[in-house]
Amino acid sequence: MRWKGGRSGGGIEDRRGMGAGGVAGGSLGVLVLAAIGYFVFGLDPATTTRLANEIGVGAPAAVEGQTGTPADEAGRFVDVIGANLNDVWIAALPGYTPPRVVLYDQATPTDCGFGQAAMGPFYCPPDRSVYLDVTFWAQLAELGGSDAEFARAYVIAHEYGHHVQTLTGTADQARQAQQAAGSTAEANRYSVALELQADCYAGVWAANAARASGGEVALEPGDLEAGLATAAAIGDDALQQRGGGRVSPESFTHGTSAERAAWLRRGYEAGHPSACNTFQNL
Repeated sequence: MRWKGGRSGGGIEDRRGMGAGGVAGGSLGVLVLAAIGYFVFGLDPATTTRLANEIGVGAPAAVEGQTGTPADEAGRFVDVIGANLNDVWIAALPGYTPPRVVLYDQATPTDCGFGQAAMGPFYCPPDRSVYLDVTFWAQLAELGGSDAEFARAYVIAHEYGHHVQTLTGTADQARQAQQAAGSTAEANRYSVALELQADCYAGVWAANAARASGGEVALEPGDLEAGLATAAAIGDDALQQRGGGRVSPESFTHGTSAERAAWLRRGYEAGHPSACNTFQNL
């Protein structure tokens, strides 16, 4: 993927190296186990707070990192991709405002509760922030995804997709529908629709990245395939199979491998967010 000549946004809040914001080391392991549920099963980060309270762990102290363009390559990558994502969405969505992007390691406080490295990248609607622990790239490869740069960018773009859903009101509408649902399986279908739409929005960004950057950020041969392979690797069915458990469609919260790859491709081929109505058949 071409990105090193791309524009830097300079708005990355870097909390790496600041510790876990007051979370005790012994309790952190318990919280990490709880946080795995977010990435694999789609639990809201706020669930981690509830679990922490149940085991008697207080909320971590607030922390604030340095804001700017990180000096390391991983941080610069997030900055350039984020700036390009903002440029694409400013052009595509009237009234778009960029999310805050926070880099951290181990754990960090958020308005959604404890942010945990084991959760993978996530978006917190209350503080409109994307939280990234860049060591997730290695975990992504271990899950069967690609280690290509576009695969990493796809994951970032997916979280920006959740920000778009917050700005448009789609996220609130879906959560209201979940609360009114008659069963957990029915509520999960709205979660799947949200996640697949975020995948589709990632494809929309990829289709417009080069035009928004004058060609400085662009996909290269093989990049789309790497992204599709990564989307497939983190489908609910693939993760459940990898975990050794029974594949339970009623528990899916992110979509199957085939669905995630298909919606990423659909967004890329259409190049416009109007193609991303994953709620039409609910």
